[in-house]
Amino acid sequence: MIPYATVEEASMALGRNLTWIETVWFDYSATKSDYYLYCHNILFLFLVFSLVPLPLVFIELARSTSDWFDRYKIQPKVKNSFSDMFQCYKDVMKMFLLVVGPLQLVSYPSIQMIEIRSGLPLPSCLEIVAQLVVYFLVEDYTNYWVHRFFHCKWGYEKIHHIHHEYTAPIGYAAPYAHWAEVLLLGIPTFLGPAIAPGHMITFWLWIALRQIEAIETHSGYDFPWTLTKYIPFYGGAEYHDYHHYVGGKSQSNFASVFTYCDYIYGTDKGYRFQKKLLQQMKEESKKSNKQNGGGEKFD
Repeated sequence: MIPYATVEEASMALGRNLTWIETVWFDYSATKSDYYLYCHNILFLFLVFSLVPLPLVFIELARSTSDWFDRYKIQPKVKNSFSDMFQCYKDVMKMFLLVVGPLQLVSYPSIQMIEIRSGLPLPSCLEIVAQLVVYFLVEDYTNYWVHRFFHCKWGYEKIHHIHHEYTAPIGYAAPYAHWAEVLLLGIPTFLGPAIAPGHMITFWLWIALRQIEAIETHSGYDFPWTLTKYIPFYGGAEYHDYHHYVGGKSQSNFASVFTYCDYIYGTDKGYRFQKKLLQQMKEESKKSNKQNGGGEKFD
């Protein structure tokens, strides 16, 4: 809660006028408790998970009448009905209501302990970006090892096999998992803010962006216009789709966001071998088409 009664009092305490966004933040949060603000995460998770995958649902349904989107579908032979996708949505929402929501409600003391603030001044854009980069790097590295644990015999059979029920993932399946996996993967997500605590707004952005990233990597589509393709070492949908395609026996592509851990620890060899093999097959197909005077495209 902001310890100032008015905007003028806050301006005097800061020694300057509030920016317009700080004024908006003051008007919204001044009378609200930090606990109430923290619980906004539940709403953000619900909205992000409900709305962000919707375009992918329409694209998947459009494939039943046209094959235009098949060129971007990573596993084009797999098609999902509306009932399949809606069932996945319901299963994950049940997980949110029974596990994630209650965890958010009782985990506020951890936010107090690491001293995530909600007052003024608001962080600069540079501060927000710097902290988000740290959060992504910390989460990615620790998530890599938790994910590798889930692929040992016990971890996979007891916990992780549920997430791999989708051998061709869809956006709504990003958080589709055993309740224990949801809880354990919450640890890497929280480590970044614990190491470099910032403002509540930064924390909100982090939770939302991490969820959006997970939805994108589970989308099942490799769109050439995706902006994340310009992020160095970013894995993306095509990279993670291979992990689901191989399934339980997969010892490759454990990374949640970036690819450097898989490269350093040699857990991307199967993926790189397949990429090389497919490239050779495409080149041989093109040569064959040229020799036969054809122009058929290899898929």
